[in-house]
Amino acid sequence: MKIFDRDQIYGADEATMSNEKITSIALMERAAGCVFNWLKENLSKKQPVHVFCGIGNNGGDGLVISRKLIGAGYDVKTYVVAYADKRSEDFIKSKKRLEKEENAVVTTLFENDELPMINADEVVIDAIFGIGYNRPAPGWAQQLFANINESGAYVVAVDIASGLYLDAVPKENETVVQADMLLTFQVPKLVIFLPETGKNIKNWELIDIGLDAKYLAETDTGTCLIDMEDIKKRFKKRDKYTHKGTFGHSMIIGGSYGKIGAVVLSAKACLKAGSGLVTAYVSQFAMPILQTSIPEVMVLTDRQNGRYIEEIKFDLDPDVIGIGMGMGTAPITIEALEQFLKNNKKPLVIDADALNCMAKNKDLLKLLPTKSVLTPHPKELKRLMGEWEDDFDKLKKAKDFAEKYDIVLVIKGANTITVYERNLYVNNTGNPGMATGGTGDVLTGIITALIAQGYKAVDAAILGVYLHGLAGDLAAEELGYEALTAGDLVEHLGKAYLEIKGKINKN
Repeated sequence: MKIFDRDQIYGADEATMSNEKITSIALMERAAGCVFNWLKENLSKKQPVHVFCGIGNNGGDGLVISRKLIGAGYDVKTYVVAYADKRSEDFIKSKKRLEKEENAVVTTLFENDELPMINADEVVIDAIFGIGYNRPAPGWAQQLFANINESGAYVVAVDIASGLYLDAVPKENETVVQADMLLTFQVPKLVIFLPETGKNIKNWELIDIGLDAKYLAETDTGTCLIDMEDIKKRFKKRDKYTHKGTFGHSMIIGGSYGKIGAVVLSAKACLKAGSGLVTAYVSQFAMPILQTSIPEVMVLTDRQNGRYIEEIKFDLDPDVIGIGMGMGTAPITIEALEQFLKNNKKPLVIDADALNCMAKNKDLLKLLPTKSVLTPHPKELKRLMGEWEDDFDKLKKAKDFAEKYDIVLVIKGANTITVYERNLYVNNTGNPGMATGGTGDVLTGIITALIAQGYKAVDAAILGVYLHGLAGDLAAEELGYEALTAGDLVEHLGKAYLEIKGKINKN
């Protein structure tokens, strides 16, 4: 599902009006009518509704919503937030239509007016600022935002929460309306999924307002939200006449004294995600741990008996190697990693301490095979790339970094984002229960397994992240967030596959 920027959304509006030969006010009526339909299905008429409207087209949407709610018998108070003198033409038309309603109560709020009282058992419709918001609102308008937030009322934002920019992060002294539900028109917006902006939106839904399908299909946005349609395009069904060799041989390299569990989790996930064969490579002391905890996994060791991996040499010919989990960053391990990278020609999935080793010696990045998959969490990413100003700056630098080394960069987080060839793929599975030790090791095992099965690196990353989050969601349904562990994700990978297959087969 494509994520559109501001100019592309405006282009979709223009294409719709041109191809359907309709006016902008007609499109406004349509969009607002779709929001009204959602409200009618989800709000009780016993709840008083406060509709706050700006003076542009987002405010015009709010005025249309007010009119339709009043017509349907809701108790509605409408406020025009007069933060400037100029009104859009469609706003003016919509206000005149609303004022013709017998029960319409429209109050214009100016800078020095007392802010309206809002009770916790009431509903607020936020239609103050839309996607054109590009500079901080006046202080008194931001005080209104704070008043809405402090009221405890259920807040529904129209298209975007007021105070949010589409392409920037608000400063710390700026106030944003906290939306319990965002009803966003036609396409998702990137700000919904970034940590610094998404925190203002508890839930969101797409509202299909019938924008031009041809324009939407043909516009290249470079950013997309991964949904089941995307997964269906990438997912490979297994043929009947196959054997273990068909699905590849994965090697998992990592572990150090006290952190062998990371390799156990990653190797188990690799098996559960479908790799035909899995070999773990660890220090000698860890051999018994791997052999007893995962009998299905083969084990190789270095020739030393220390607490860290001191060399990475083997005679096997795996199809892909996942490396770094629990490995440590001892100087001897960094040296072993460097020698390995100089000789390695196999596809790599690089996580955890292998990333930290590279952060200590940036020249190691130059030794990576093209299309290597790197899976850093935010702190690991900072060690690799340096600091960033905000989430948008982070994505810009991530694109540059991934392009420079020709890699697939998986930025782990609440909505993990995969970066490849300057495109962004935003994941939409997963939950807060997955913020626990070992889940990253599981992800590395999954992506490694998918590459072993013949998936391209970028497809393995996108599908792997989706599977990982889906397994977490299925586990959370049974266990709750607090009790979730990385091992639970491994145990629910089979159910995640079944869910994907079930949805594909239904269609």
